[in-house]
Amino acid sequence: MKPISKDEDRLWEEHLYREEPDSDFTLKLMQKLDSVSMESGEDGSPFVKKSIKAHWKRRTGIAAAAVVILAGGAWFAFDRTAEPAQPAVNAVDRLPLPNIPVPEALKYSYFADDYKRLKPLGLVVNPDIHINDQGYTLKIEDVLVDRSHMVMTMQQTTPDGLGLSRSLYAMGRIHVTDEEGRQVATLARDARTKGPLTERLLFQFYDEIPDKVVVRGELRNLNVGRYYDYEKKSYKDRDVKVDWSFQFNIDMTKAKTLAVENSMDNTYTTPEGLKLDMTQLVRTPNGTRLDLNVKLEDKLRGKVDENWASYMSIIYHLEIPETNEYRIFNGIRPDARQAKFQLQDLSDLRNGGPLKLSETWDPAFVTVDAKNIRFVLDGYTLPVKEEKSVEVDLEKRRKDTNFYTFAQFEQLGDKILFYDFEYEPLMESYDPPKIDVKEGYSLVLKGSGTFRNAFMGDRWVAVDSDGKEYPVEVNGYPDQPNNNSEYVEDDLQLKIRGFNEEKGTKFTLKRTVVNREYRDVNWEVDLPSYDSLPWLK
Repeated sequence: MKPISKDEDRLWEEHLYREEPDSDFTLKLMQKLDSVSMESGEDGSPFVKKSIKAHWKRRTGIAAAAVVILAGGAWFAFDRTAEPAQPAVNAVDRLPLPNIPVPEALKYSYFADDYKRLKPLGLVVNPDIHINDQGYTLKIEDVLVDRSHMVMTMQQTTPDGLGLSRSLYAMGRIHVTDEEGRQVATLARDARTKGPLTERLLFQFYDEIPDKVVVRGELRNLNVGRYYDYEKKSYKDRDVKVDWSFQFNIDMTKAKTLAVENSMDNTYTTPEGLKLDMTQLVRTPNGTRLDLNVKLEDKLRGKVDENWASYMSIIYHLEIPETNEYRIFNGIRPDARQAKFQLQDLSDLRNGGPLKLSETWDPAFVTVDAKNIRFVLDGYTLPVKEEKSVEVDLEKRRKDTNFYTFAQFEQLGDKILFYDFEYEPLMESYDPPKIDVKEGYSLVLKGSGTFRNAFMGDRWVAVDSDGKEYPVEVNGYPDQPNNNSEYVEDDLQLKIRGFNEEKGTKFTLKRTVVNREYRDVNWEVDLPSYDSLPWLK
């Protein structure tokens, strides 16, 4: 067993502040896609209705870039000899879920289906935690547990009955350990819901799990929101000291018996020098989890950014020959989805170990009783140090036409055209009320872009004539990928924070790190199958 890591603070910060899609928006989007006819249209798209734009927000410079792509997916019939441009479409035969009541805290979330899968098997634990301190209450009633993960829902309310959803950072820690206090699980993330909302925490268990797991909370510093200080003309956090300490035990014996684990030893090294090791496949009633280790050879390690492991991702698809179907995961390809649960464990990197990746597939998309699943690697992304710059002269913009390119940026297949600009007030990161509190101005470059590389992890900077650097924030709402797997954005904005009219009209715009997508790969693995699934007996 591992002791509690010194990197725990970093893991919590990465988990709580990773930008994710809004859960309500995602749920409504998926519901809308469920109603879309799955017949090929005249334009070759499998959707008859026009697809909804996926929300994209990319930040670079002072903040790490973070984007999640929401794309409606479909199960496509797989035929190696068929023309891939217009594949036929098959619907998924979802196994019926038990018609049982779902707790109010889970009813309107993606976890409602998870609850229905686990509750009849005795894999929902109610620790009956109810703490009231100064009117601030914490309730923990339904904990979802299987061999692979634990999901804990924490209902947090203020004295006036309002809910809290962003209160865990800096308020304390929650530990999942054995009886001797050694850590047995680490924070993972649910790709379906908004990351910073911390009323639900997801933990992934290590390979070895004791029969009894101890969950201990040390929560004392409660942040209840921000307010505007009119005297100091700035925003401040409102903190309250509470004692929300708790502890409860979970009997893991049943969860361990209701799972199928298969060790794996499949290794592949890409032409660029990225090594992938498949280590394990875990099937539970609530999803199938694939574990991989990732290492970089020295040549590739010298090319990547120091934070490569936080942004690295694999792009792949699954083929199921028995049902003649496949499912695309990650990347910007049409109809790609995210895994249900994801983990990027960086804890061994400092000691020369690998990055540990885990992807857990939702039973609604990859049924847990599917046999003979073939994993096919399609590519991967890495933040690579690839500096490219362009000289921008704002005076070259023409005012007699709305669209005239006065600057153009191209790099590694990505192309951006700038045709307009404006200045806007520079405000704090949090959305303020309608108050004129200016900290300066930002230059906003407007244009369009076509991107072949991944969005998350890019870094930009602007340099004025005196050599001063300004961070850059990139915003846009790209459409579905085109036939070349490129995202096209016709309303792209690059905000150069703090660059105002007094700084001049000429500067250098640089992209210093590109989250590059590599597609030169060739690796297929037949994943372990099974003889029987214990929860179906």
